[in-house]
Amino acid sequence: MVNMNPKTDWFFDKETKWQQEYGKLRKLVLDCGLIEELKWGVPCYTFQESNIVLIHGFKDYCALLFHKGSLLNDTNGILIQQTENVQAARQIRFTNVKEIEELGPIIKAYIYEAIKVEELGLKVDFKKAKEFNVPEEFQNKLKERPDLKAAFENLTPGRQKGYLLYFSQAKQSKTLESRIERCIPKILEGKGLNDR
Repeated sequence: MVNMNPKTDWFFDKETKWQQEYGKLRKLVLDCGLIEELKWGVPCYTFQESNIVLIHGFKDYCALLFHKGSLLNDTNGILIQQTENVQAARQIRFTNVKEIEELGPIIKAYIYEAIKVEELGLKVDFKKAKEFNVPEEFQNKLKERPDLKAAFENLTPGRQKGYLLYFSQAKQSKTLESRIERCIPKILEGKGLNDR
């Protein structure tokens, strides 16, 4: 296969539930002329240094993840948004080799469309941090503490979104308040939710 990268061989060689499926997906993607790289610990396929698609696996399925999948015309209705907060990426999920073989021509059509999206320079219109819901408990905390408000406003938009998503996922007010209290020191230090 053209453009195979030896740095990714370990991913395809290790024994996993999805080893056969990964191999089929690799062949399909490389047949489309993409460059194979290792990013985020998984095989990622690029076109002119732009990420197009990656292969990854979970307990119940393996998948091709299209980085700008939200811009694709999903004429076959097979693209899945992982969670409601994922804005750009979309997956095609598989549970066996037969599905991949049957969808082969369709998968390639989606890959070629994703390449066209890059060639055209299309961009995903991401929601701004201001457009995310700010839970009332956090709004109150920001009003009480000007230092916290200033620190939060100085965070990058991505870090702000990370906190707002994390806070909004709390099902109970008590959980939300606990999350806010735990995050205050990091916000004051100018760090994002997952920064150390």
